[in-house]
Amino acid sequence: MSDSEFDLDLEELSSAEEFLEYLGVAYDPAVVQVNRLHILQRFHDYLDDLDEMPESEVARRALYAGLLDSAYNDFVASDARTEKVFKVFRMQEPFSVEVPLSELFKQGAAHATKI
Repeated sequence: MSDSEFDLDLEELSSAEEFLEYLGVAYDPAVVQVNRLHILQRFHDYLDDLDEMPESEVARRALYAGLLDSAYNDFVASDARTEKVFKVFRMQEPFSVEVPLSELFKQGAAHATKI
């Protein structure tokens, strides 16, 4: 399959602003300034979640524009810490650990015999 003009154009884009402008997504530069990497990562995540890609260039362009608009709006209404796009923001989430009571008693008994 040869690359379409749309695919070739996308390969040339590098900044969040370039993607937003190319796909015709209205944006506030102040929002993008603070969240550019988060927006692009969320856009990428949305693309990864797709089961299949439309074959039509027009349909793909519309899909990409919609997904980028959604990614951008995630950060208009929220912030990077809340959205947790990158792993570093998910690392401090609480987690539970289960230790059987019998293990605690074994460890307590072993420690008591050493004293």
